[in-house]
Amino acid sequence: MENDAFQSKSCADQLKALSEPIRLRIIDVLRHGEMTVGDIAEFLETELVTVSHHLKILKHADLVEVKREGRFMVYSLRSDLLQKASGRSRQYLNLGCCRIEVPDPKPE
Repeated sequence: MENDAFQSKSCADQLKALSEPIRLRIIDVLRHGEMTVGDIAEFLETELVTVSHHLKILKHADLVEVKREGRFMVYSLRSDLLQKASGRSRQYLNLGCCRIEVPDPKPE
């Protein structure tokens, strides 16, 4: 069996899931806490069905988690996905095989 330190299949699936701009925007929104599909759609000013489709892809890639609260499905980032760089305030997405630095929010 070949040594696969990168966990190539899993890593490629996660990177592929992040390759769509709306999915990156969903990840960014979920950095601030859990939300329903409707809340995410409203925040992104995108149709509910579109957000739902992309959340399914992010869930399949193990980037987001979902739980039922009554009749709502509530989404959040995988618990260990968003981490802080040691000694810095910057955050990054830890995919296991690599890290993606998350930009600081732009001042309004």
